[in-house]
Amino acid sequence: METSWTLPVPKHKFSDLYLCFCGYEACQPFHSYGPAVRPNYVIHYIISGKGTFTIGNRTYRLTAGQGFFLMPNVRTYYEADADDPWTYLWIGFDGEKAASYVQELGLSEEHPVYQCSFSGELQSLLFQMQKHNTYDTSDQYLLEGCLYQFFSILSREITLADPSARESGNLYVEKAVEFIRNNYSNEILVSDIARYVCINRSYLYTLFQKYLHTSPQDYLSSCRITRALELLSYTDLSIETVAFSCGYRNAEVFTKAFRQKQGMTPSAYRKKFRLDTTPDSAHVP
Repeated sequence: METSWTLPVPKHKFSDLYLCFCGYEACQPFHSYGPAVRPNYVIHYIISGKGTFTIGNRTYRLTAGQGFFLMPNVRTYYEADADDPWTYLWIGFDGEKAASYVQELGLSEEHPVYQCSFSGELQSLLFQMQKHNTYDTSDQYLLEGCLYQFFSILSREITLADPSARESGNLYVEKAVEFIRNNYSNEILVSDIARYVCINRSYLYTLFQKYLHTSPQDYLSSCRITRALELLSYTDLSIETVAFSCGYRNAEVFTKAFRQKQGMTPSAYRKKFRLDTTPDSAHVP
């Protein structure tokens, strides 16, 4: 079985509800996406493994049989577990009635996490969708039917998670994460984060390990590298400008940190991304 694939759907024959893309990925440890916003709706479903999903100041620790929902233009971040990284599937969709259909499922910005036990049916449906990738009229009808079937499966047994029972219930962690997200582009240190939430560095480290299973320094670095990946992929900014934009004091420090996380230099990543990416690509991990 492939470890990752995405089916972009550039043609939309229907207006009420239509598929934009769908995909599947067996993630590597610490694989993350964001902080970012989407132009359309996306529903992820976790097949195996674990990870965290963050929306606003709420972070959820999720596992197989659960899923999370992304609304258009709402900032989110999600990351695979270090020891048991998740494998998930996703569908991206939009349409004039998409909002009302999502509302009927009970999903919203306030209730973005759900549970569903029909893992086999969802996987089977997704791989059926993968086979119909010619974008001709016949495939458009079939994909439209599969999208409605996806909603049908979820509606049979979707259970929303209690937003008050979130993993990051600790206010120190919530405040620290918010501070990092708002300031990672500056030259902040872990000591600045600890000072902001009024606790010492040792206790901050303990809380991050307990609730996010990573250190404050690694979390800060992940936010910076994630932003760097976006800038390298979608802009022509110089490496030095990308470094400054992500909170690094110079290009040398940035390049060293980037190589440690990604296994290649920023320049090599940019070149590889542009060789691998086609105009119709719609990969949303």
